[in-house]
Amino acid sequence: MIARPRLARFLLLLTVFLCAACGLVYELALVALGGYLIGNTVLQTSLVLSIMVFAMGVGSLAAKPLQRRAVGAFALVEGALALIGGCSVLTLYVLFAVLGVYTSAMVVVAFVVGLLIGAEIPLLMTMLQRIRRQEAGGAVADMFAVDYLGALVGGLCFPLLLLPTFGQLKGALVVGIVNAVAGVAVVLWIFRRQTRRLVRVGLLAGMAAIVAVLSTAYWLADDIEVTARQRLYRDPIVHAERTPYQEIVLTRSLAFTGDTDLRLFLNGDLQFSSVDEYRYHEALTHPALAGGRSRVLILGGGDGLALREVLRYDDVRRVTLVELDPAMTELAAEYGPLRELNADALSDPRVDVVNDDAFNWLRGASGRYDAVLIDFPDPEDTATAKLYSVEFYAMLANVLAPDARVVVQSGSPFFAPRTYWSIDASIRQAGFATTPYQVDVPSFGNWGFTLATLSPDPPDLRLPADVPALHFLDEDVLTAAGVFPVDRRARDDVRASTLMDPVVVEYARGEWRFD
Repeated sequence: MIARPRLARFLLLLTVFLCAACGLVYELALVALGGYLIGNTVLQTSLVLSIMVFAMGVGSLAAKPLQRRAVGAFALVEGALALIGGCSVLTLYVLFAVLGVYTSAMVVVAFVVGLLIGAEIPLLMTMLQRIRRQEAGGAVADMFAVDYLGALVGGLCFPLLLLPTFGQLKGALVVGIVNAVAGVAVVLWIFRRQTRRLVRVGLLAGMAAIVAVLSTAYWLADDIEVTARQRLYRDPIVHAERTPYQEIVLTRSLAFTGDTDLRLFLNGDLQFSSVDEYRYHEALTHPALAGGRSRVLILGGGDGLALREVLRYDDVRRVTLVELDPAMTELAAEYGPLRELNADALSDPRVDVVNDDAFNWLRGASGRYDAVLIDFPDPEDTATAKLYSVEFYAMLANVLAPDARVVVQSGSPFFAPRTYWSIDASIRQAGFATTPYQVDVPSFGNWGFTLATLSPDPPDLRLPADVPALHFLDEDVLTAAGVFPVDRRARDDVRASTLMDPVVVEYARGEWRFD
């Protein structure tokens, strides 16, 4: 007999709740990690969820022979799940950084975690019936109601509590500790009279060992992450942080010229090198400022380097910079070497910094801008694809002053020509006339931009009459920038990208994967 069956039933259902929350956190952590490391969030989500759901079915069937020893089997399952699930993110990150292995290892981990999660319900159902016999339909309803509620709480806790408080690596380890205690200690206490003392001692000792391993991993996680991360970068890391939006890394070294080379990486992708960033930012900025420029809008560009170029014109009265990640603009405003590189642009009184999603911000934006600079990361996933869509450019048209000039960083016409010309097609489909151009940036290679206006004729590619002294760009270079070699000219086999058909992501993934 179970002592105090109502309390025992409550505690067992609480265990169901906690284990369901932990299980969903493991799933979300794998999805998020794949998005950070590999990109292609839709594919990562599909892989993780489909593999885990399939494995859960296999686990449910595999648990049938274990129901006779449900208590011990459940404790073993939860101990293994806590250890594997808790260490999953840390292990996969190290494998990716050190060995360059991710997808195959993730498939194995997702399958094993799903297998263990699937084994939970049959064993829990058996234990619930041992506490108090009830009709099968009612028992299933109770079990799944609590299970789904736990999944809801776990799904909300992951982005709102675990990531902000502990980060991705430590968050999974914390959940593993909760999973171990809930799945082993609580269940063994409920069924302590039905479990032999030697079995209880052995299982509790195993749980203590698992908690010790997870706690040690938690204590070492920061050092492990720093060491593993450094393997991903050629130069010494001087700043690294993982925000709710991305991983920001700055490296610093001596370049071949003897100058200091400060490099910014977002999710592992190079954003600039201080040795040659002026080539990119002069080409991005000054052709767009050859018309009106009293009010300028910068979308993206949280590093402040495009802003630096804009502020070189005294007749610029107001600049609005819209950057999603507040950590990026804080870094640009406060980190000494980056602040020196951007000439302390974010502290200029003419600048308004808005930390918001540019797509959502545009939907409610008012006012009219004389020039717009769009400096987003390449469209390698669905989150950024919307910023290269026909709908996005159509919304942009609503905030433009007459004769306003817009420039869009459009990727590499050499390495990713279909991506480049798809962006041009999307801008034109939104009602703009465009003038494509491209320059060479040694740290990137060949790189392209699209100049656009709402006038019927394509905008002329020119510099402002009062352009300040530049290091790279002049009229001759800019004229040459508008000429594309035969094998990289406009293509007829690309489509415009829309919210419902984000083909630019397919183009980008297909082309950059061959790099």
